[in-house]
Amino acid sequence: MLLLDYQNVLIQSLLTERFSGVAPVSIDQVVSDFDGVTFHVSTPESKSKIVISIALKCFRELLQYGAQAVLEREYGPYIVDTEPGYDFSVQIDLENLPADEEGKEELIKRLSLLKRNVMAAPFERAFDEFAKLSEEASKYTTESAPQGVKEGGEVMAIHYREEEAIYIKSSHDRVTVIFSTIFREETDRIFGKVFLQEFVDARRRVQALQNAPQVLFRNDPPLELEGVPGLKNSGDGKYSYITFVLFPRHLTPQRRYDSISHIQTFRDYFHYHIKASKAYIHTRMRKRTADFLQVLNRARPENEERERKTASGRTFRVQG
Repeated sequence: MLLLDYQNVLIQSLLTERFSGVAPVSIDQVVSDFDGVTFHVSTPESKSKIVISIALKCFRELLQYGAQAVLEREYGPYIVDTEPGYDFSVQIDLENLPADEEGKEELIKRLSLLKRNVMAAPFERAFDEFAKLSEEASKYTTESAPQGVKEGGEVMAIHYREEEAIYIKSSHDRVTVIFSTIFREETDRIFGKVFLQEFVDARRRVQALQNAPQVLFRNDPPLELEGVPGLKNSGDGKYSYITFVLFPRHLTPQRRYDSISHIQTFRDYFHYHIKASKAYIHTRMRKRTADFLQVLNRARPENEERERKTASGRTFRVQG
């Protein structure tokens, strides 16, 4: 299966071209990304100063979970006043780039990961809460632990798409990430159920996947979301909840970055492969239909009647 990139490839290629030393030109380009995210790459002041702005549906929620601190950490010297109609902007001066190629590549990578980094804020907060709760829980037995340690952190909700959200909750022994997703077509529900069941079965069946996060899915809200407003439930399977349980081995400082990157792209990865599977099946169906039509066109009836003429011009029918 194809793994989707974390970075925006169009921004990466555009900046790679500009950083290579070509003559600066004016830019005014709108770039779309997954989950309704929009970028605007422009040169409003001069050709050598590129402004990159991003708009997200859930930006206000992300600010509540520490997105501003993450953005300042990643893009501090490049942050400028936000462009109207967008949520965050950075500016790069082509005349003031890092001197070495490695520094330029690192800057390109960071800028193309703008969406990934802003969406990482609630995950980083949950991972930090896990570390604190884990340290606190180590001082008590299971029975004597305070209620706050037993319950874990708050449920952070990110409504990043229409009628869909990501819910993140930290505990002293895990971080739970729940995706709510909607299947608008009956065939999508069938494909989705097959894919999700394979996630569950593969972890049990394949030894190499024993250390992967636990995956659960259901059509009604999980118990972790009890009391969270706005949850939807449908008996026909239109709404589904996919739960990933991240254990301490997934939350170490060495794996933290990759864990956040992988989990962010799950929804896009999931629905992309549903559509890819449907397209593949339709392609096979069209090819099979074309083969059948070819066979029919080549076929001849066994008792085909043919019309012949005599030397005098009279016609008569014969059977083959």
